[in-house]
Amino acid sequence: MTAPAAPVLDTGTKLAVDRTRLAYERTMMAWVRTGLSLISFGFTVYKFFDYEVQKGAREHGFLSPRAFAILMIATGLIALLLADIEHRGSMRSLRAAYGPQPRSVSGIVGAIVAVIGLGALVTALFGG
Repeated sequence: MTAPAAPVLDTGTKLAVDRTRLAYERTMMAWVRTGLSLISFGFTVYKFFDYEVQKGAREHGFLSPRAFAILMIATGLIALLLADIEHRGSMRSLRAAYGPQPRSVSGIVGAIVAVIGLGALVTALFGG
């Protein structure tokens, strides 16, 4: 079984499809930046207060710094997951309507950031 042939597009339509695809890529990269910011901020909070506790400081408050850090890291990972689901759906509909499209570099970068975020989450959960 062969894949259906891509429709022949005029220049204006091809450029519009390219702009749309690049807009999807930019949106995904914005979510990757947001997820990375949440993950790195959460991990920084975790390491800072982990260092303070080792120096003898006591934890106070309703939400411990470690719990806050885990919450921030998890929020970043969930944001990446939801953005990836949306991005894949957008790219799938673009491919269905206009034929094959280049591979998404932002999706690959998002996966790499998610793996790093999982490492940070595991460290915050079981590291101290």
